[in-house]
Amino acid sequence: MNSQEYIEVSVKLEPFSEENAEILMAELEDMPFESFAIEDPFLKCYISKEQYSAQMLKLVLDGMEEDSFAVTGFYARLIPPANWNAQWESQFSPIVVDRKCTIKAPFHTGLRRTRFNITIEPHMAFGTGHHQTTYMMCRALMQDETGIKGKTVLDMGCGTAVLAILAAKLRAGHVYAIDIDAVAAKSAYDNTCINRVSRRIETYCGDASLLQMGKYDIILANINRNILLQDMPTYARALRSGGCIYLSGFFTDDRPVLTEAAGKAGLEYMSEDSMDNWCMLKFRKA
Repeated sequence: MNSQEYIEVSVKLEPFSEENAEILMAELEDMPFESFAIEDPFLKCYISKEQYSAQMLKLVLDGMEEDSFAVTGFYARLIPPANWNAQWESQFSPIVVDRKCTIKAPFHTGLRRTRFNITIEPHMAFGTGHHQTTYMMCRALMQDETGIKGKTVLDMGCGTAVLAILAAKLRAGHVYAIDIDAVAAKSAYDNTCINRVSRRIETYCGDASLLQMGKYDIILANINRNILLQDMPTYARALRSGGCIYLSGFFTDDRPVLTEAAGKAGLEYMSEDSMDNWCMLKFRKA
């Protein structure tokens, strides 16, 4: 963990529920927050000191149109680097996806090994496997193992690169991992090295403008509803014919609009999964 200082912003919700906190999390994803934690009655948001703007956050919160809850206030405090390091270590417990894939940190020892084992240093980047969307994406990849082997895979919005690393362990031919956030992209690269798959995974900092037409057999996009809708045509062009795209980062209520957008982009519905009101969709390019 570097010596960069972080701000913890606690946003109070009334009434509080995990679902309401997750809705707020999705609303805030366009801001440069690097991590979130849900702690009744707050959604806690973490951001580097240099990037934090109370005025910008207030504008976003004031502009929200949600009927299910209200934001009644927020406050911010500085977290010294040493304290943050101890905090994420205490909150990050190992997770096992369908008894086949273990996602853990370097300090987790003595665990029973599963078929796939991924070690990550989160460094405040999204995607430790604890979020339902990451869990579902991992599950879908393992279910489609035979379709991954030897293929060119893109992990778009890669965060800690959990999905990219799993794809490499599933014997994908080559994997590209892209994230718009520089901290996440650096974390992704570090994690590919920790897991000894860096030779098969290329990491980049950027957005969908980096994608090349017809290059990828499989695209993994665990981002958020608005970005998925915005970039759907780009994803479709980047897929090879017969290629598949896995989408997540949105609620089950958003399924119809994303399915419609995928259809307009020339993608055929294949399957879906859901967990705690979160959804994952798989499409194929004809």
